[in-house]
Amino acid sequence: MLKEGQVHIPSGCAISSIFCKSGRRISGEQIIKSIAPMHDRSNGLGGGFAGYGIYPQYADLYAFHLFYDNMDARNACERYLEESFDIVAYEKIPTRRHPAITNQPMIWRYFLSPKKTVLDESQLDEKEFVVRRVLHVNAKIEGAYVFSSGKNMGVFKAVGFPEDVGEFYRLDEYAGYCWTAHGRYPTNTPGWWGGAHPFALLDYSVVHNGEISSYDANRRFIEMFGYACTLQTDTEAITYIIDYLVRKRGLTLEEIAGVIAAPFWSTIAAMPEPQRSRAQYLRNAFSSLLINGPFSILVGFEGGLMALNDRLKLRSMVVGEKDDMVYIASEECAIRIIEPELDRIWSPGGGQAVIVTLDNACKGGKA
Repeated sequence: MLKEGQVHIPSGCAISSIFCKSGRRISGEQIIKSIAPMHDRSNGLGGGFAGYGIYPQYADLYAFHLFYDNMDARNACERYLEESFDIVAYEKIPTRRHPAITNQPMIWRYFLSPKKTVLDESQLDEKEFVVRRVLHVNAKIEGAYVFSSGKNMGVFKAVGFPEDVGEFYRLDEYAGYCWTAHGRYPTNTPGWWGGAHPFALLDYSVVHNGEISSYDANRRFIEMFGYACTLQTDTEAITYIIDYLVRKRGLTLEEIAGVIAAPFWSTIAAMPEPQRSRAQYLRNAFSSLLINGPFSILVGFEGGLMALNDRLKLRSMVVGEKDDMVYIASEECAIRIIEPELDRIWSPGGGQAVIVTLDNACKGGKA
């Protein structure tokens, strides 16, 4: 007979985040320390981090992080980027040798801005111009993958346990006002460098604990608007859905929560006006973007962070607050290890968005 402790039942991936509302920059060492206690929630097939405010010297430039399989891919990609962007600086992303991180691709970063003449000729707004170039690289240039493309932020990910990935990327040498982290436990998609979380497009990044049973419907809808899901994991679709709803449809983050974790029709029917009419519109207009299945996500963006559970709250999530700091994680231990004395700790309800921004209160009342 097996005794207690001899059976390991994984409870899904691990997610964690740190946010400073005053904009004070926190060492990346802290987010590594936070994700480490949830080691057993991942299996070594993916770990990653996103940091915001980490490139103040290049704050007005897009920071592209790329994986290359080989030199041919790098040469082809750089030729393509040079057609559309002024490349101000570029280098290998600094790493340190780590016995648990192997088979790494070539990892480079570029700080760039769109060429004005090319941008003007495209007749696109700047963000759409950048997004189309990112999607082209990922879909058309074999062996090249842009995995981060925002301003003054960056994604760092690999195959490995997250604490090892953080050490590999030397995150202790970075500082930012917001950090998110992910430890992956893939169940039906491959573990590879591009498939590790976070997924990012422009300044939005997503880490996800759960599984999307509506992936095919979500993917088919989003690909009608120029996105291409090429990275072999369902979380990629969430990133594109958020970009589409924010940038192309102008929805607020609260409204996005009402799309991807939409209230039940019975709940909507009990809402007062005009809240009821707006909720009905969102459910009808974007029905194909409802995400079914258990999930908890952290969405980083310039100046803020959003946390969201599925509407049945089938994945755990805890929020802690202390002075100007907000901590959100899958487990309380990930918060207590870096801040034992909290002013407040609570769990969001299903479908309840928790949104925190610079110099603002943490929104999303106590469940």
